[in-house]
Amino acid sequence: MKTIATVVGARPQFIKVAPVSKALAASGAVKEVLIHTGQHFDADMSDVFFDELGIAKPNHQLAIHGGGHGAMTGAMLQKLEPLLERLKPDRVLIYGDTNSTLAGALAAAKLHIPVAHVEAGLRSFNRAMPEEINRIIADQLSDLLFTSTDAAVNNLRQEGISDARIFPVGDVMYDAALQFAQSASERKDIFAANSIESGRYALATVHRAENTDNTERLRNIVTALEQVALKVPVILPLHPRTAARLNTEGLAFSKVKTIPPVGYLDMVALESQAAVIATDSGGVQKEAFFYQVPCVTLRDETEWVELIELGWNRLASPAKADITGSILAAIGTKGTNSQPYGDGQSAQAIAKVLAAH
Repeated sequence: MKTIATVVGARPQFIKVAPVSKALAASGAVKEVLIHTGQHFDADMSDVFFDELGIAKPNHQLAIHGGGHGAMTGAMLQKLEPLLERLKPDRVLIYGDTNSTLAGALAAAKLHIPVAHVEAGLRSFNRAMPEEINRIIADQLSDLLFTSTDAAVNNLRQEGISDARIFPVGDVMYDAALQFAQSASERKDIFAANSIESGRYALATVHRAENTDNTERLRNIVTALEQVALKVPVILPLHPRTAARLNTEGLAFSKVKTIPPVGYLDMVALESQAAVIATDSGGVQKEAFFYQVPCVTLRDETEWVELIELGWNRLASPAKADITGSILAAIGTKGTNSQPYGDGQSAQAIAKVLAAH
């Protein structure tokens, strides 16, 4: 039986790994060893996702978090290399675009272990984003590239990557959305606890460094969400990094309802019943689309260009746009019906390819 070492570390990756790990186990052809780098380490950002999504506890916990990009990635490499040498997996499986993704790809490539990348080919074409650098390097080091969209396939082709390495499988987050929709619909306590009603609130999330680490952009986001809250209740699960930056910059919310980070099921419940979602998260943009909720992306660009084209998403740059107006204008809007992320069987397709290679 083949052994695959899966390297994850951040909450979006836990969501993606859930359907794939299930499909790998069902295949009977692959043994998966799960390695958690520790990039997201506290209970609200990690443990709750494993519990709710039925993911097996990690076989190896590296407990690496904090520090700058170089320090974090270097520490991951330092621990991953001897671990992979000892495990001798047939392949390393990575997800998305985090420092954990980059470290997993680099460690494997230097040990001549083949790499498979789930969610390959995404491009913002903004190399100021650390995630963009991680994506590009991870794709170049991978021999199996699992893409979520047609745009991702085209991006890889334009970079000279052979079709033999590209596998258009769809989006595993869509798989997860279908698998856990019923469980999420039963989560009612989150609404009562925060005094919000279905369809009568805005949901916001802010965590990307381009927003949190830029004083002007962060201040503009705070001001805009406070203004939106004058018209419609706004609830904001507050990322630890964002909370720290708000404190450092002397910024605070008074009208926006901030709550601690929530688990996957509560987040889906909040997303699916919102009147509008304002976010800088790639995953939340897609989940808004899955539940047909209008979305405003608080960035200058998005990797998920098809959602802009379909009318389900719109960009509002915190550097210059009228964020308040964009969020309020999105309420009640609908985009074009489409299915750009596959048929909900992406995990099974990935498992089949991995078993064959």
